Amino acid sequence: MESPEKSSVGFFQMPLHYPRYTQKDYQDMPEWKLDSLLKEYGLPTNGDLAYKRDFAMGAFLWPNSLLLHNNVITKTYHK
Repeated sequence: MESPEKSSVGFFQMPLHYPRYTQKDYQDMPEWKLDSLLKEYGLPTNGDLAYKRDFAMGAFLWPNSLLLHNNVITKTYHK
């Protein structure tokens, strides 16, 4: 059987731990680190830096993480 690395078909590999970065972490992350993270999960690393950051945030951040980071929930509870 051919290994996933040599196959022409893409694959998703679930590492032992889920990334625990914040939206700010992704916004400040250098391109080499984004590439490494995306490769670790078998995800594409094509595109410019802005595209990779958006892709990583969409793939790894839960919607409530974005809300908490933007203080939407905090503002709602502290009216």
